[in-house]
Amino acid sequence: MILFTPSAVGMLGYLHFEELKRRGLVPLKDASCLTNGYLDNVIDWIPAMEGIRLKDLPTFIRTTDPNDIFFNYNLKSLNNSMKAKGLILNTFDELDKEVLDVINTAFLVLYTIGPLSMLQQNLSSPNFESIESNLWKEDNECLSWLDKREPKSVVYVNFGSLITVSQEQLKEFAWGLANSKYPFLWVIRPDLLDGGEKIMSKDFMDEINGRGLLVGWCPQETVLGHASVGGFLTHCGWNSTLESICQGVGLICWPFFADQQTNCLYSCEKWGIGMEIDSDVKREKVEQVVRELMEGKKGKEMRVKAMDWQRKAQVATNLGGSSYSNFERLVNDLII
Repeated sequence: MILFTPSAVGMLGYLHFEELKRRGLVPLKDASCLTNGYLDNVIDWIPAMEGIRLKDLPTFIRTTDPNDIFFNYNLKSLNNSMKAKGLILNTFDELDKEVLDVINTAFLVLYTIGPLSMLQQNLSSPNFESIESNLWKEDNECLSWLDKREPKSVVYVNFGSLITVSQEQLKEFAWGLANSKYPFLWVIRPDLLDGGEKIMSKDFMDEINGRGLLVGWCPQETVLGHASVGGFLTHCGWNSTLESICQGVGLICWPFFADQQTNCLYSCEKWGIGMEIDSDVKREKVEQVVRELMEGKKGKEMRVKAMDWQRKAQVATNLGGSSYSNFERLVNDLII
C-alpha cells in the first residue's frame, strides 16, 4: 500500500495527534478552551514547526469529547497509514523541505510529485484526456468578464467546495469587498450559506453593479492565471493554496477547518504569500486587508514571493526537476 495525502504541513500536524493526547493537551478540558486563549499555547516540541500554536494544528483536536468520532478516526487512520510502504505528497521539495525531512523519519519512502496540476501539463499526451476534479459545474462566462478588467485589478474570492458560512459572515465579507472599491469575482455556491436565507440584498447588488460578479463555480486555475486577477481571498484548502502558488498570486487567508489553519500559517509566516483574516470576520478588516493586498507594501512583497515560488514549482515539475523525477520513480516502483 502507498498512501496519498495532499498537504505536507497538514500531514506533519496529524502525525502528532497521538503525542498531543499523551501529553494531555487534547481533548480539551472544556468548551471554554475554545475562547479563553488556550488554543494560543505554543507547541515547541514538533520538529520543523517551531512556534506553532494549538490553533494552527488541524481542527480535529478542538474537541472536549475523548470519544469524538473525527478525532479518533484521524488517529486510527494515521496509525493505519504507518503500515504504508510509501507516502505520495502533492507538494515539491523546495517548498516543504524542513517538513519533508521530518516526515521522512516516519515514512522512509516519499514521493513529492506536486504541484500536480503543473506536473500534468508537462506529462500530458495529446492522445489522453485528463480527469477534472471539480465538484461543481463551471461557469466559463466569467472569463469574458475578466477580459474587460485592468491587469492585476480583480480580487478573486472562493471558499472551496465544502465550507458553509453564516448570513452574518457573508454580509461582512460582501460589504468589505464592496467598500474596498476593487472589482471582484466571487464564487458563491448554491449551498454556501448555512440555513439557506436570501444570499445578497438589493442594496449590495446595486452597490457592486459593474464591478462585482457572482458565479456558482468557475475554472479556478484559469481564473488565477488570468492577467486581471491580482489577489485571492481563500479558505486555504491545499488545492487552492497550491494553485495560487502555481499562478504567482498572493492570498488573503480565512481558514475554516481540517488542515486549512496549518496551510494558512505556512502561507503567511513561512512562505510569505498570505495575510490572515480573523475567524470573527468584520467588514472593516476585509476592506483593509483587500486594499493592502492590492495596493500596499506588504501586498507587493507577497506577489514577489508568490512569483518566486511559482518559478520554483515550474523547475520542480519540468523534465529533470524533483517532482518530475519523483513521479517517474513512483511509476517505476508501482510497475515493479
